[in-house]
Amino acid sequence: MQSEKKKPDDVDFREAMADVKPLPSRNRIDPEPKKTPAIAAQRESDDGKVLRELLEFELDPAELETGEELLYLRPGHQQRTLKRLRRGYFSVSDTIDLHHMSAVTAKAVLLEFIDQSLGRNMGCVRVVHGKGLRSRTLPRLKIMTNQTLRKHPRVIAFASCLPVDGGTGATNVLLSARKGSSR
Repeated sequence: MQSEKKKPDDVDFREAMADVKPLPSRNRIDPEPKKTPAIAAQRESDDGKVLRELLEFELDPAELETGEELLYLRPGHQQRTLKRLRRGYFSVSDTIDLHHMSAVTAKAVLLEFIDQSLGRNMGCVRVVHGKGLRSRTLPRLKIMTNQTLRKHPRVIAFASCLPVDGGTGATNVLLSARKGSSR
């Protein structure tokens, strides 16, 4: 901050320059300051990272189909198990198709199918329930399948299939070999 009193050096200089007149400007061009463009260094860094990630991106076929995907992993099991199930790493031993069934009939058939699969020591099975595209309101068979599988004590995990196997209209189910599965 400047004080209201002028310093003696300022006063002496002003008095010495009192009768000085500016030189007339003849063909003088006032220089324009160069406007250096602003560089968004962080943005460039972020863009570079995105490009590198895109080049390193592994295509996961499970991510290709949009829609309501069914996913479930029983607590106490590794997330890696669900990831492998989603990517189709488990061999599917048997398949059941619930199309054209009422929700009540489909639930009974599904529970019987799971019990038979467990009796034959099958580890992974597929349930085809459809996407509910022809349903008047909600995909009833898909919703019933989701609820029934979550409640079953021997279901470790389930995930919608890869697009080539039915996508969100079918679900792979991983079953527990042990009767005392965590619940």
